[in-house]
Amino acid sequence: MSPSLAALAVATLATPDPAAKAAAARAMAATWRQGALPLGRTIPPERPARPERPELRRPGDMPKRRATGSLAHRVALLHALAHIELNAIDLACDILARFPDAVMPRAFHDDWVSVADEEAKHYGLLADRLAALGSAYGDLPAHDGLWQAAEETAGDLLARLAIVPLVLEARGLDVTPKMIADLKRAGDEASAAVLTVIYEEEIGHVAIGRRWFLFECERRGLDPAQAWRELVRRHFKGSLKPPFNDAARIAAGLVPAEYAGLAERP
Repeated sequence: MSPSLAALAVATLATPDPAAKAAAARAMAATWRQGALPLGRTIPPERPARPERPELRRPGDMPKRRATGSLAHRVALLHALAHIELNAIDLACDILARFPDAVMPRAFHDDWVSVADEEAKHYGLLADRLAALGSAYGDLPAHDGLWQAAEETAGDLLARLAIVPLVLEARGLDVTPKMIADLKRAGDEASAAVLTVIYEEEIGHVAIGRRWFLFECERRGLDPAQAWRELVRRHFKGSLKPPFNDAARIAAGLVPAEYAGLAERP
């Protein structure tokens, strides 16, 4: 019997080794693009499989970063980003497997398969840079807060779209340009080039989230701005922190008036 997209997504979630997880996501994308893979139905795990390392800690227990530009700082930055990208692979696979009852168009699955594929590529680029700097993913601790958004929004596709791409990934658009500039000042052009690739493709990921958020709001008869504000207040812990990269956010289809209004809430 042929595998299904949902089964391959769950198999990726169930793969603990980071390199193998990234390879599984890329293989899933290649198989899907051949055009003969059914959607399927399955139950994703509550949490994705993880390797024994890195040690996972609460965000507040993470060590302070070293001085900007030092080798230790650059390694810590790339390690943190690799951890984010590994989680991003799982988040994309989870959205493919968790919401079969939403009955979305094929283009929805095309988009999130593409996101999973690119997140896997990003992880590989970062792992290669860590290796070039004498380190590896798992050498440093990482925080365990990234999967909380998936757990918080597991029951509602609209909430998932509101929080993961339109809050968390959009935040990456705000902070990545400074990271790129810092790496260039430190003379690490190779790492800066990797982050530039990631930054440009993440604009597309946020745009995908926005596109399907608007689609689902229209299907439910909801006002997108009002629905997004309510979902953020209900499901996102904390506030939206300026400064915002309005140019990148607008390129992804976000509306400044919508997110700026949530920036200073109590």
